[in-house]
Formats: sequence, C-alpha cells, structure tokens
Amino acid sequence: MENRVPLAERMRPTSFDEFVGQEHIVGKNTLLYRAIKYGTLGSCIFYGPPGTGKTTLGNIIAKTLRANYVKLNAVTSGVADAKAVIERARTDKAMLGRDTFLILDECHRWNKAQSDCVLEAIENGDIYLIGTTTENPYTSMTRAIVSRCRIFEFKPLTSKDIISALQRALKDKERGLGNLNVDVEDDALKYIAFASSGDLRNALNSLELAVMTTPASKDRMIHITREIAEQSTDKKALSLDENMYYDVLSAFCKSLRGCDTEAALFYSQRLINAGCDPMIIARRLVAHASEDVGMADSNALLLATSAMYAVEKMGAPEGLIPLSHAIIYVCEAEKSNSVVKAMGLAKDDAINFNDNKVPNHLKNHPSTNKDGHGQYKYPHDYGGYVKQQYMPDSLKDRVYYTPSQNGREKNLVRKKFRT
Repeated sequence: MENRVPLAERMRPTSFDEFVGQEHIVGKNTLLYRAIKYGTLGSCIFYGPPGTGKTTLGNIIAKTLRANYVKLNAVTSGVADAKAVIERARTDKAMLGRDTFLILDECHRWNKAQSDCVLEAIENGDIYLIGTTTENPYTSMTRAIVSRCRIFEFKPLTSKDIISALQRALKDKERGLGNLNVDVEDDALKYIAFASSGDLRNALNSLELAVMTTPASKDRMIHITREIAEQSTDKKALSLDENMYYDVLSAFCKSLRGCDTEAALFYSQRLINAGCDPMIIARRLVAHASEDVGMADSNALLLATSAMYAVEKMGAPEGLIPLSHAIIYVCEAEKSNSVVKAMGLAKDDAINFNDNKVPNHLKNHPSTNKDGHGQYKYPHDYGGYVKQQYMPDSLKDRVYYTPSQNGREKNLVRKKFRT
C-alpha cells in the first residue's frame, strides 16, 4: 500500500535541507529564518501558486520548533473542529508546556464565523495559525485574521529548483524511485520542469507517470525520453523549445507595441498552435493595452479585458475570435506610454518620501483654519471640481502624468492645471 502513495507526497520535504526554492522567505537572515531560529514565530499566512511548498514549509516549521501541529482543511472543517484543536492546545500548553500550530490548508475558504472562533486563541497565544492559500489573503480573508498574521508570498519555483527536486526523487531509494533502474534524458527533465510552470507537485506527478507507464528496455532500464515526458504532462506539448517559446512571446509583445497587426496575429497563432495556453496571450494583451496604448485609447483596455474573459469562459476555438479582435484593436490603436511613466515616477516618490505627512485638510478628521492649511473643499459644492492642494507640501508641485499628443489623449485638459 505504501507504493500507492503518490510520489509527490512521498517526496514531501521533512527538513529545511530538503526544501527547495523560496529563498526570499527561508534564506539565511530573512525574517522567517530568524523568527524560526530564535523561536519567535507567530501566526502567519503563506499564499502563492499550487505546488510551491506552502503546506510543506508549515509542517517543517512545526517540527523544527518541536511543537504539536494539527492539520485541518478549511473546505471540510468547521467551528467545532477548530474549537476542539484550541481546547487540546490549551491543555497541552498548561500541562506540557508545548505550543500548538494549526496548519489550515485553503484558509481563504473559512467564513467569518469560522475565522472569528480562533481570534481569541491566536491573540492569547493558545495556538499559532499557519494558513496556506492560493488566493490573495488581503482580498479573500477576513481582515481580523489577516491583521493578526504575518503574510508571506510564495513564488513559482524555478526550473533549476524543480530539476533538483526531480533528481533527488530519482535517487532516493526509501521514498523515491531510486530502487528502479531509470534513465531520464536531461532534455526530458528540462521539459517536465518547464511544463510544470513552477509547480513541483505537478512535475513529480508527471515524472512518476512517465516512469510507471514506460516498460523497461532490453537492458532492463526504463528510458525516459523527451517524447515520453511530453506525453506525461497534463498539457499539450509545446512544439517550441523553451528559448524559442520566449522568443516568439517577445516578438508578439513587440509587434503589439509596434502596431504590426499581421505580425501580432501570426505570433499569437504560432504560440497557440504550438500548445501555449491562450490565457497567457490574453494576459499579456491586457498589460500592453495599458502599457503601450494607455490613455491614447482607453477602450483598448476594456476590449482586452473582455477578450481575456471570453477566452477564460469560452475556451478555444470560439474564444480565440474575440482574442484576435482585441489584438487587432490594440495594434491599430494610437500609442502612449504615459501611464507607465506616471506610475514609475509616483513609485519613486512613494519610496523616497514615505514619511511625508498628509495635508491637514485631507486627514480623516479635517483641520480648521487655525492650522494654516485651510478647510477641505467638497468638489461637488463647486460644480464638480475645485482647485486645492492634495499632495504633501514637499511634493505639491510634482507632475507625474503628462498627456501625449496621440489619440484621444491629445485632447485631454488636466483639471489640476486649470486656473
């Protein structure tokens, strides 16, 4: 029965030495590393794509700190389950002096009632919550829980990380495939890593499927070729190698910017026919609708997002029609990068002047004339617009957004500069 446990589960890392990726979170001298080292880790939430090590890291942390840990899934657990964990945690802490970590998978699925039942226990230190989710907790979870937790964002694993984990699985005789005579071509490993899109679980499942469905050759070796690797992934095999894939995607993006409709359509179809997920193209199109068209024709963004929705809901081939429609529109639209430039300038000032005070008349409790800043003027009392200072004093003359002379943007008269 042990052999029936999926390879991805058997190879789940049990220590930091086995854990791969997420150096920005678990690397030496990072906040999480120091908190674990000194035993000061509180409740936290790990969020990011599937197969990037969120639950695994939670398990490793609990074991490293020699604490009790209980795993629940938010989809199948409720208030009663959480209360039972809390009661047991309080008893263990009082009698044994052991902390308890509640590792809650899919934590964004807990409703307000379920979340509220653990708030007091988290505040008192009766339990430490490690929530894992693929959703952004700032928008998918209750504020009360988020405010009591440290948030760590996980990134998709690199191909190098995934290949390293695959090689370990091939060599491991206790948990992996080391007892089998397996020879995997380097190109096959690279393809599995590339096709997994940063998801280690997906990559290990593909490797296991390839090995278990391939008969041994006359030399009693199981030879895994690139072709077998392609058949074992859960997506259509790209007929482009990794470098060519990114080259064609780059050419598509540059064709959008360069107003070459024919080239953009050609490269988009080349990618799709090679096995590329049309949603990748749609997402790039939305980005370029703001990055390269922007305020010159804001309808480009509306059409691009509509096309992305159509691709998501309709799929191929029907969804490719509105996608092509939007590609043509973005190519033919007037171009302006004023949005990107304005965002960059504002970001620089936000970093360099992050201690500037908000003008008194804009604060939550507006000040009076005695503060020397005047009172807040409600624009609708002045016909919809009234000139007044919104920026901090040191930045009051800053200009981030400068309209280009292209498309509809050239007719824009900025209210800020009206006299």
